[in-house]
Amino acid sequence: MATRAAGAAASSPLIGTVGRGVSKPRWASSSSASNSSTTSPGNNPDKKITDRLSGVIDAVNDPPIGESETDITNIVEQRIWHSMEEGQFENLPGKGKPLDLRTNPHADPAEDTLYRILSRNKCLPEWVELNKEIRSNIAEWRSALHRATVYRKGGNNSKWIECSEALKVQLRSINNKVFRYNLIVPFGRQMFGLKWEKELDRLNEKKADC
Repeated sequence: MATRAAGAAASSPLIGTVGRGVSKPRWASSSSASNSSTTSPGNNPDKKITDRLSGVIDAVNDPPIGESETDITNIVEQRIWHSMEEGQFENLPGKGKPLDLRTNPHADPAEDTLYRILSRNKCLPEWVELNKEIRSNIAEWRSALHRATVYRKGGNNSKWIECSEALKVQLRSINNKVFRYNLIVPFGRQMFGLKWEKELDRLNEKKADC
């Protein structure tokens, strides 16, 4: 009776393994399952021992399950709250005092030094000056476009065509400045250029709202 039970356990593809103190089932490979079904365990005891040892080794060598991002976040929050309860956030250096904005800890040291030198001499970086120039040019250009649409509404097509051609030349000039600005400006401060069709739609929507 005991021999039959042992043979049934060996022929089953589900082999019990023990890893990290917890018993868990482990499926043997299809090749071992097929071999065990065709070969009698009594005739091949070495195969049975090899399969069991392989299962134990695989269970021991299984990598630990990594912690999820939520678990890590919860641990961080717990430590922060624990530190707050212990008063570790009290009496910090500079508490109640204005922030020192003369230096930017996130900026490149070379650029930060350059900006401070320019600031002392009341000079602005090139991209700041160019930004002001572009915004001023755009405001003037949109005002000129608004005035030119009067000719189109009045039926003076020749005058409208003349003004629109001049405005398109100015638009290309502004976009060239925007392109140059985007090359020298710090990352995250880029600007979009102007598009003729979008500016006309913008002007029409503005007039419709009025």
